[in-house]
Amino acid sequence: MGTKVKRIGVLTSGGDAPGMNAAVRAVVRTAINQGVECIGIRRGWNGLINSDFICMTPSTVSHTINKGGTVLYTARSKEFMTVEGRQKALGTCKLLGLDGIVAIGGDGTFQGALALSRQAAENGTDIKVVGIPATIDNDIGCSHYTIGFDTACNTAIECIDKLRDTMQSHERCSVVEVMGRHAGYLALYVGISVGATAVLIPEREVDFQRDVVEKIRDARLAGSTHYMVVVAEGAGSAIDIGKQIHNEVGIDPRVTVLGHIQRGGAPTARDRETASRMGYEAVMTLLRDTGNSIIAMHDGRIVDLDMEEALAMKKNFQMDRYQVLEALSYSAHII
Repeated sequence: MGTKVKRIGVLTSGGDAPGMNAAVRAVVRTAINQGVECIGIRRGWNGLINSDFICMTPSTVSHTINKGGTVLYTARSKEFMTVEGRQKALGTCKLLGLDGIVAIGGDGTFQGALALSRQAAENGTDIKVVGIPATIDNDIGCSHYTIGFDTACNTAIECIDKLRDTMQSHERCSVVEVMGRHAGYLALYVGISVGATAVLIPEREVDFQRDVVEKIRDARLAGSTHYMVVVAEGAGSAIDIGKQIHNEVGIDPRVTVLGHIQRGGAPTARDRETASRMGYEAVMTLLRDTGNSIIAMHDGRIVDLDMEEALAMKKNFQMDRYQVLEALSYSAHII
């Protein structure tokens, strides 16, 4: 082990994701198991600015592994983006005697963590930071998987399966908008899983005739009387897509925007297990004093990466999954 770590902080920041509580639980219990005190910073980086904290014990995280949301609350902080805001946060770190911080969230959370550590170094203070990727969008460049993605997919699938029942009964078209910010991972994964007629994602330029109209026509010629179109929020508005379908095909779609329901609910086994492994590794990384890191998943393995290098990484979208969707869709020429 490197420099003796006596006390660390843990926080959740940005959008909440199912499994964040499991990660917090793992950080707290691993730290205490290793003889390290753990402080919970509430409301993200705002909490570090405003000294909003709680002393964590094994009992404070009991019965949280199965809960959605985050027991530490979360927020976005404009003040933390300023030098003055981070200086206040460093004052809290000094007051609490923190040797390191585990930050659970997305790219914005990690950028904030790195900025804090750099500013601390400029002030002659050593604050190590470790990031754990948690976002339902699965859009963190350095990690093949992010906590919350599997649960969000299952939530969307459950909702769409129910919509399909009523759409089939009324022989209608359903247009469903799922989250994902600027990425189409959630939409494509869900689209394949529900057998969607068409899926629109930002990684593939939308040709409305090719991607929607012809798909619906092929499905109708193949005998289908109901159609499911899944739209990633980054690819366009489901309401606008619905209007276009009405104008081009002459059918009256029903539009559903799933919205923030996808962020809630009890995390799946995959998210609980992944969060637990990442939380454990985050603490062990701090104890090894290996510097500022992000805990990531690569080919099923949990690894720690240099934070600066990790934040520069780009994730290649797996377009072969879109080819799977195309192959499984209706095609008029094979009737």
